[in-house]
Amino acid sequence: MKTGIFVLILDRMYTLKKSLGQHFLKDETVCASIVETLQANPFTRLLEVGPGGGALTSHLLKIKEIDFKAIEIDREKVIYLENRFPEIKGRLIEASILDAELPFSEPFTMIGNFPYNISTQIVFKVIDWRDSVEVMVGMFQKEVAIRICALPGSKDYGILSVITQAFFKAEYLFDVSEGCFDPPPKVKSGVIRLTGIGNPFEIKNFKKFLMLVKTAFGQRRKQLRNPLKPYFKKEILQEEIFTKRAEQLSVQDFVNLLNKMQ
Repeated sequence: MKTGIFVLILDRMYTLKKSLGQHFLKDETVCASIVETLQANPFTRLLEVGPGGGALTSHLLKIKEIDFKAIEIDREKVIYLENRFPEIKGRLIEASILDAELPFSEPFTMIGNFPYNISTQIVFKVIDWRDSVEVMVGMFQKEVAIRICALPGSKDYGILSVITQAFFKAEYLFDVSEGCFDPPPKVKSGVIRLTGIGNPFEIKNFKKFLMLVKTAFGQRRKQLRNPLKPYFKKEILQEEIFTKRAEQLSVQDFVNLLNKMQ
């Protein structure tokens, strides 16, 4: 049985589904700040992920001369959005962002108030689409947002930081309090911006890079020589970098290691 909280907006009833991690933004000031941040970088194609009750959508549909699309997995919300915004018909993709195909054949910008329960997976989806996503402005659980933007040496710096920052400039923009949502989540949120930087580190094998970073952080309190021993020749393992811990390495350091792997 699906559980949720019934909400009546514009005389239309819909449920907020816990199974989909739905916490809908309701604060107009925050909505306006997010859209203002979005428009700091010019774009012609925009994908909104998880429009839900349409708090951001109502602002986005007013942006002139752009190709706008939105992706929403919840059939009930699709119906609601089409009733509330007749102009959105034909622009809604009814699917999960995690399973979706590229929505545009040319580069585009992304925006969303992302469900906490799949936020990390959404980041990896953006990374999968790195050749097409120019900018992503998104709201995440604050803890995840901080991890994405963390720098080397920080306790928050980890796999998500390295993998994201290999292809995007990551900026933490501002906090959003619990009371700005319906229903209020139990944690604070944070808005970040990812700006595509191409492939400046010339990573040729992403899967191998991801495996290296995951392995290194799998034992983050130990010297790199321990978790990475199976992947390097003995003489290379004697280099000073292997006396460090994963959280001390920059993206460039990880790429340098990647290029020395067996």
